[in-house]
Amino acid sequence: MRTTWYTKKWVIVTLHAAAWLLLFSLPFLLRRSYGNEKPAASKEEVSALFAALHYTLSNLVWVGFFYFNAYLIVPRFIYKNEYWQYVVSILACFIVILFLEAFIFIYFRNPPRFSLSNHILFNLFMFLFFLASSIAFRLISDKSKADRIAKEKENENLKTELALLRSQVSPHFMFNVLNNMVALARKHSDQLEPSLIKLSSLMRYMIYEADEEKVALEKETEYLQSYIDLQKQRFGKNVCFNVSLSEVDDNYEIEPMLLIPFVENAIKHGTGFFENAQIDIELMVKNNILQFMVRNKYNESSEEIKDKTSGIGLTNVKRRLNLLYDKNHSLLINKNGDWFTISLQLNLR
Repeated sequence: MRTTWYTKKWVIVTLHAAAWLLLFSLPFLLRRSYGNEKPAASKEEVSALFAALHYTLSNLVWVGFFYFNAYLIVPRFIYKNEYWQYVVSILACFIVILFLEAFIFIYFRNPPRFSLSNHILFNLFMFLFFLASSIAFRLISDKSKADRIAKEKENENLKTELALLRSQVSPHFMFNVLNNMVALARKHSDQLEPSLIKLSSLMRYMIYEADEEKVALEKETEYLQSYIDLQKQRFGKNVCFNVSLSEVDDNYEIEPMLLIPFVENAIKHGTGFFENAQIDIELMVKNNILQFMVRNKYNESSEEIKDKTSGIGLTNVKRRLNLLYDKNHSLLINKNGDWFTISLQLNLR
C-alpha cells in the first residue's frame, strides 16, 4: 500500500503535538495583558510555578484519557457493539480522573478549602468535551483510513481489470492476422515477407508499449494503419477499404489498443457473407477532440453465427472507455439499414 506524506508516523505525531500545544496555549493567548502590573514577589513566583505545574499535569491527564479512549476503549467495546461495557469503562475512567485531578489540585495549589461539588462539576464538562472529541477523532480517522484503503483497492482492481480487458483484445487480433499469414503462405505471395515484418512490428508494439498507461496517439494510429494494411492484403478486392487517418500531433496520448477493436468488429461483421463488402474508417483530431468513425456493411442474419465464433465484441471497449474516460468520451452505435456505424469522440485533454 502506497504511503502518502500525511500518513507517515512522524507527520502524525508532529500534527498531534502542535494541536495539543495550540489548544492548551489558548488560555494564555487569549488572556488580557495589563501594562501596569507590578513585578511579582518571590512568593507569588513560587505560586505561579506550582500553578503551571498543576496546569501541565492536569492537561497530561486529559491527553492520556483522550488517547486511551480512542485507541483502547472505543475499538474494544464500541466496534464490537458492547455498549454497556463501554459505559462502565467510561464511568471508571471518570472516577479515576476525579481522583487524579483532586490529588494534583490539592498537592500543587494547597487550597484552604476544597469543594467536591465544584470539582466534580468542572471536571464533568471537561470529561464530556474530551470524551466527545476522542470518539469523533477515532471515528473520523478510521473512516478516512477505510476510504483511503478502499480507494487504493479500487485503483488496484481497476488496473487489474484494465489489464484483463486489454489482454482480451490480443487473441482476437492474433486470430485475424495469423489467418492472413496462412492465406498468404498458401498463395505463395510475395507479400508474405513484408507482412511478417509488419506483424513483427505490431507484436513489438503490443508486447512492449501496450503495457503503458498511455501511448502517443501517433503510435496508436501507425499500429492501426499497419493492421488495416494486413487486412487489406488478406481480403484483396473482396472488401473495399476506405481509410482516412489524418496526421495527429505527437503530444496527444491515448490508452493503447483502444481503437483497434472497432476495426476488428467491422471486419468480423462486415465481411464474408455478402457481396460488395465495404468498410469506412476515419480518424481526425479537432480542438483536442479525437473523432473516430468506423462503418461497415451489415448483415443481421450472420450476427448470431459470428458472435458465437469470436466472442470478443464491443462490450470490452465500452467497459474500458467507461473506466478510463468516463464523461470525457461519447460513443454512438447506430444500425441503419444495411450499415453499422460506430462514432467515437474522445477528449484528449
